[in-house]
Amino acid sequence: MSALDDDWRAGLDEVDAALIDGYQSGFPVVERPFRVVGEALGVSEDEALRRVRDLRERGVFRRFGAVLNPPVIGSSTLAAVQAPEDRFDEVAAVVNEYRQVNHNYRRDHAWNMWFVVTAGSREKRDAILAEIEERTGCAVLVLPMLTDYYIDLEFPVVNDDRFARESLTETEVSATRISEDATGSLSPLEAALLVEIQGGFPLSKTPYRDVAAAIDAPVDRVLAAVDRLLADGCIKRIGCVVNHVVTGFDANCMVVWDVPDGELDDRGTDVGSLPYVTLCYHRPRRPDQGWPYNLFTMIHGRDPAAVDEMIDELAAEHLPFTHERLYSTETLKQTGARYDELVASAEGDDRSRCR
Repeated sequence: MSALDDDWRAGLDEVDAALIDGYQSGFPVVERPFRVVGEALGVSEDEALRRVRDLRERGVFRRFGAVLNPPVIGSSTLAAVQAPEDRFDEVAAVVNEYRQVNHNYRRDHAWNMWFVVTAGSREKRDAILAEIEERTGCAVLVLPMLTDYYIDLEFPVVNDDRFARESLTETEVSATRISEDATGSLSPLEAALLVEIQGGFPLSKTPYRDVAAAIDAPVDRVLAAVDRLLADGCIKRIGCVVNHVVTGFDANCMVVWDVPDGELDDRGTDVGSLPYVTLCYHRPRRPDQGWPYNLFTMIHGRDPAAVDEMIDELAAEHLPFTHERLYSTETLKQTGARYDELVASAEGDDRSRCR
């Protein structure tokens, strides 16, 4: 299904709309979550489950389950290469071959291929980057997140808004430092749980019990572990993950800014609070590779003209600095982050919190 193919809202009623916009997060962490959701929406447990299944099959939801937080669990970085046009598909195939590459996009820039590598450790992450560089013959621009000002891809989509979060007014922002050496200090149970749910939850009446059976753990311990991981930030949210492209938000632009270092936190928190900014974070400059930019913002919209209008406003009123606009022109890969090596790491980790 392409963005706004015919009318993706066709056939949706108020219950569907409430599921789509109201349960991108906050899905109950209980044995029978669809029973609780159904009661809140005035439908049966079976009906709530059926609707989520239908919305996933239609492509409105990409998956149902947990959205993990890569910088907290392990080591993650944004990276880019300058792939020659006559070898672009070949380079993309090499990059996408790695399970630890969970996003890959073509962007309209000299650095034309942008991807994310997420691994259980910095050593594993860097080894993958080195392999990609060697196998493709393309220098890799490595840009780990250093400060998170605002990151949230949860926003209403059952509307005619021009850009994401246009209908929202309140945003909590802060300057959160990110370590490249994060490991999450996971217990064996938590590590096994994250690996099991990284691709989503089973769409059943008892998803947590099904996960518990898969990792051979009591369901009450799994529920408690999920609550802990939410509180610790390893899990950002649990709910229905919306396919923003299908629902029309396909004009997404990454804007990179050359902000004076002494102004970075003030500018980042200011911009992160704006309702049309969906992501805002600090990444390092790489002057030796011709990359002078240190602040990244993302705007997701349905209309490229509206997105450009918002970027013009950003530059005029908030970030009067040199910048470039990198529109995404093709999705090369989009999956959840992969942490398959976490279990082995946790089994040898004496810092485990949960027994």
